[in-house]
Amino acid sequence: MSLFKIRILQSISNAGDWLVAEALFLSLKLLRLVPMDTAMRWFEGGARWLGPKLGRHQIALANLEIAFPDMSPEERERIARDSWGQIGRGIVEYGYLDRIFDLDENNLGAGRVEVQGVEHFIKLRDDGLPAIIFTGHTGNFELLPMAAAKFDLDLQSLFRAPNNKYAAQKIAAARKQVAPNLVPSGQGASFQLMSALERGVHVGVLVDQKFRRGIPVPFFGRDAPTNPLLAKLARRYGCPVHGARSIRLPDGRFRLEVTDEIELPRNEAGDIDIRGATEKITRIVEDWVREYPEQWLWIHRRWG
Repeated sequence: MSLFKIRILQSISNAGDWLVAEALFLSLKLLRLVPMDTAMRWFEGGARWLGPKLGRHQIALANLEIAFPDMSPEERERIARDSWGQIGRGIVEYGYLDRIFDLDENNLGAGRVEVQGVEHFIKLRDDGLPAIIFTGHTGNFELLPMAAAKFDLDLQSLFRAPNNKYAAQKIAAARKQVAPNLVPSGQGASFQLMSALERGVHVGVLVDQKFRRGIPVPFFGRDAPTNPLLAKLARRYGCPVHGARSIRLPDGRFRLEVTDEIELPRNEAGDIDIRGATEKITRIVEDWVREYPEQWLWIHRRWG
């Protein structure tokens, strides 16, 4: 294929991505004219209807069969549809993040967002030491860096940008309005996180995605390629590690949970064991997913 044809095809692809991104965010702006809970019900219902018609639905069902082989096909179908509904709500929530996150640090149970383990946020903020906080794609994980910012906890969060570069730019802008210091995954990201830890800053890492160059560790009983970055950082800097997750509650509410410091396994020399630590973190995420399977993102290939 000639260079001219390649450029034409790339231009068409870029134009399509731009149109998709503009249409999506224009829709979110218009939705702000609608009551928030109404808009969320619309998108949740639409996603539950549309999602099963997409090819990604079969990926979700295949993942669910790996994770829950003894579950009936009907139950796996229900979880997959519920997960699509969560995705629909999550899309709308990008347009309402400033309204959703009404956390009052002086009255933690009053708004839409409640926090369990707030004492860990305060300790991490005040002890002057670096730390790593990991999470997974459960509930609305965008709320976690927002909570850190609310408690003045200096946190640099690693996130994966969408493949659509125009959507990625808009999402990054929306995120920075409510949670600064976001680090897009990719080349150079690990160096930014190391630099943050060296300065005594805290870092946040999503740990439940497939990482082709990672190490195979059990996830729901089957080896899945997993990024050992968290374990390597913890080993190098000797910093504490905490887990954090977002849980959707009824009536459009959320609970954010921060764990106690997690003791990672060590080798005979006393250093953090990379494989053992990665396995332990992955088991914690698996427990989260088992508790609320409909709130995890099943549409990405996690195993093969």
